[in-house]
Amino acid sequence: MLVAGLVAGCSAESAPRATIEVPVPVSIVQAVPAGGQSSLDISGTVRLKRETPLGFNGAGRIAAILVNEGDQVSRGQVLARLDPTSLAAASTSARAEADRADADYKRLASLFKQGWVTAPRVETARASAAAARAQVAQASFDVGLATIRAPSAGVVLRRPAEPGQMVTPGTTVVIVGERASGYVLRVPIADGDLSRVAVGQSAAVTIPALGAVPIVARVTEIGARGDDVTGTFRVELALPPQPGLRSGQIGRATLRFGGVGPVGGAVTVPATAVFAARADEGFVYVHDAAAGKVRLRQVAIGPVGDAALTVTAGLRPGEPVVTSGVDRLRNGSRVTVKS
Repeated sequence: MLVAGLVAGCSAESAPRATIEVPVPVSIVQAVPAGGQSSLDISGTVRLKRETPLGFNGAGRIAAILVNEGDQVSRGQVLARLDPTSLAAASTSARAEADRADADYKRLASLFKQGWVTAPRVETARASAAAARAQVAQASFDVGLATIRAPSAGVVLRRPAEPGQMVTPGTTVVIVGERASGYVLRVPIADGDLSRVAVGQSAAVTIPALGAVPIVARVTEIGARGDDVTGTFRVELALPPQPGLRSGQIGRATLRFGGVGPVGGAVTVPATAVFAARADEGFVYVHDAAAGKVRLRQVAIGPVGDAALTVTAGLRPGEPVVTSGVDRLRNGSRVTVKS
């Protein structure tokens, strides 16, 4: 009897204890029917349609920059000059060489008529004189390149260079914006939303610097190539003339897609409810109130907004989905709903 009792006692101690699952506290929200109109909110930067960086075509030291940022300029106005010293010396040298070559050619031509030199020698002298004249033309052209002129009437947006600075061909000295081209808002749009945007489409644009009243803008240009880093496409929206508009201001555009948004069985849920999203699919946890558990469900994803997204398949209106604590759950996890 004693042995039996000991054996029974040992068996009781070695038996595994049942694991008690602690419910995970979560927040839930009911899926609501999606309307027939969706929208896209995106921030961008105000720019003049035509902003031209200007620089010298030759290298040298900047002698003078005659404008400052914010200055109004007229077409053809001189904006900056290079130091002409070296260019003037090159031009003088080229003219002297041209005079020498021309005189040599004339002398040999005269000797040829007298039979003292051959025709090939005269032809060589003629070619040398022509080359020297070309050098004079090139030197004169280079002197002209030492001046930057405004390509159109506008405003100086930036002046990144300073007098005395050494520059190479193409270095930006001033940036001029053409006011007549008008202002645009340039926004980056993801490839998933680009198909819904069309030229001529209207948008409500808010520019904080001008106040809270929205401006009606229109899409005028859609980029054909995505950014190598972000993968977004640049879209331009033409802005109507507005007092106070400045290049570099920040604006926010709202594009609405009436009649093309999801309808029928589509629902809207908070963005935090969907996880492991990939392309147009993702997952949610649906709350089973009767069992006190959650069920994993795959869903199809539609348009994405700032804080919510549209589920086009996999959820019905009114179904409760988990919006917080998702990272602590698995299919069948017990949960408690936070009040």
